[in-house]
Amino acid sequence: MIAAGTFQLGPENASLQVNTYREGVGAKVGHDLVIDVTRWEATIALAGDPAGSSIRLTADPRSLEVREGRRGLKPLTGKDRAEIVKTIDAKVLGGSPISFTSRSVHGRAGGGSPLVVEGDLTLAAQTRPITAELAMTDDGHVTGTIPVTQTTWGIKPYRGLMGALKVRDDVEVVIDARLTPG
Repeated sequence: MIAAGTFQLGPENASLQVNTYREGVGAKVGHDLVIDVTRWEATIALAGDPAGSSIRLTADPRSLEVREGRRGLKPLTGKDRAEIVKTIDAKVLGGSPISFTSRSVHGRAGGGSPLVVEGDLTLAAQTRPITAELAMTDDGHVTGTIPVTQTTWGIKPYRGLMGALKVRDDVEVVIDARLTPG
């Protein structure tokens, strides 16, 4: 079982990604995207009792990099990737800082039971409550896929090709980390 303590995470020892999915009649010309967050940091304070634990995360919205475009008609070019990042900055996130602060953590770390984390996510200059389930193994491997509905934060999902190609309102934030004493 992982010992109680404070753990620092970031791109050097964990991954934070955003997965987007397309929809609409023009979906086949677009791509489902895997976007890496390249500048972020998190502090996880684990207590012996999960109720005493906390999580804080900040991310730079201008550090997004398109890693992969899945299921498109043609591969993404470097120009495509740069245009996508430019559009996310200008029309989706607007450069506003991203942060998460937990309000409560419950469940049991390890043993296959999820940790349920409730807190506040600030995205596109709007703060809203969110609940995430994280899996943590006894050796400190933490994973989670957290659905985020863009319109909840006042974000209008991207549309292209005169509305025929749309990014689905629900995107996923994916974390994969290993807590190691530092």
